[in-house]
Amino acid sequence: MKDKHTFAVCAYKESEYLERCIKSLLAQKVKSNIIVCTSTPCDYIENMAKKYELPLYVRQGTSDIREDWNFAYNQAETDYVTIAHQDDEYNKDYLTYFKGLEKKYQDDFLMYYSGYKPLKNGEITTDINCKIRRLLRQPMRVPAFSKVGWIKKLTLSMGNSICCPSVTYNKKVLGDSFFTSDMKFNIDWDTFLKLAKMKGRFLYIDKPLTYYRVHDGATSKEFIDNNGRIVEDTMMFEKFWPKCIAKLIMKFYKKAYDTYSK
Repeated sequence: MKDKHTFAVCAYKESEYLERCIKSLLAQKVKSNIIVCTSTPCDYIENMAKKYELPLYVRQGTSDIREDWNFAYNQAETDYVTIAHQDDEYNKDYLTYFKGLEKKYQDDFLMYYSGYKPLKNGEITTDINCKIRRLLRQPMRVPAFSKVGWIKKLTLSMGNSICCPSVTYNKKVLGDSFFTSDMKFNIDWDTFLKLAKMKGRFLYIDKPLTYYRVHDGATSKEFIDNNGRIVEDTMMFEKFWPKCIAKLIMKFYKKAYDTYSK
């Protein structure tokens, strides 16, 4: 798998969790390439890359999620790429399951993704939002449904049911720089909708193999505090539903923000 897959770690400034992320990638049972990419070069990131003998790529220019993701994705020279966020961690079997599905479906898929759980105060936990989103993903467990456009879109219509660091992209099909959304927070959800409209499967493993860290420095927390998330969440729901229904859904969906306030 090492000749086919790359974890591209997006590093930003001096995250205390970067090393834990890297260690979880190195601990994978199925080995992969690992690279570190940043638009905020500093001694901390450089030293971390040197410590684990990982290639470091620096993007020039102002930090921007879309440009940073495209840059990291493009640096990978393999067919499959996972954009790993510096705060998050992976179960050691993440690539084991991917390897099995890749052998079965080969080029007949756009992306592979796993279930996930929140990581709070160093502990893997769960909450009602996590359970609801898992329920939304259930149709993707059926191989016949995984390539049906309207079903792929249905799993995204009641909220972003996919955790972006859990996703491995098929670069052979998608090509370079395919993150084209103008959104600043929901670039992932908007991109998944874009892919749902394309021909190809969403390969899904219904196991929590990715752990996203909930903490005060998280991007999600920042966009909740500045109200950017509520604006973009509303915009996304309006891509699926009439405005009146989107507004009603948002009344309930905003409760998901509580994950970052408890």
